[in-house]
Amino acid sequence: MKTKIKNLENKEIGEIDLLEAIFGLKPRRDIIARMVNWQLAKRRAGTHATKGISQVSGTTKKPWAQKGSGRARQGSLRSPQFRKGGVIFGPLPRDHAHALPKKVRKLALCMVLASKQQEGKLIVLDTAKLDSHKTKPLVAKFKKLGLASALIIDGANLDPNFTKAARNIPHIDVLPEQGANVYDILRRDTLVLTKNAVEQLQERLK
Repeated sequence: MKTKIKNLENKEIGEIDLLEAIFGLKPRRDIIARMVNWQLAKRRAGTHATKGISQVSGTTKKPWAQKGSGRARQGSLRSPQFRKGGVIFGPLPRDHAHALPKKVRKLALCMVLASKQQEGKLIVLDTAKLDSHKTKPLVAKFKKLGLASALIIDGANLDPNFTKAARNIPHIDVLPEQGANVYDILRRDTLVLTKNAVEQLQERLK
């Protein structure tokens, strides 16, 4: 499978072979959804907490006599039905992460790459390098490429000027190849891979 290589001026300067085993896969929404849930669950802090009746500060005295007052029996002002009382079955600090086989994670990444390719939302750039860290020239280049919401993935070593120029632009993210992940690819409309990133991803995922 071949695709065009463009430069930042939106000019075609060559072609690159994409592996059919990665970019030709038929995407499965269930596998991609499992991967997104795994990613989001893993990054949850899990620090939410509430106090039970034994942890709430307050008196241990019985509010009123068991009988004779005409009111319902009560044993403690720290019970959940009272204001400032404890919470029953409230959340406690815990780890939300769950297991997902490595093969499924790898397959999900391949499938999301394939889905961008098949939707026509994959652009391959020659390089992602700039002579200056100024944002305005890069905005003009992105306009030529038609990029409004995009994830740009370069090789292992990002160009400092390109990274600095891109970080001020809304809806544009830049990641190294080793940081490529399903959630970040899906949350942006267009996926932009440099030639170097394509080679490294194919070597990693084949």
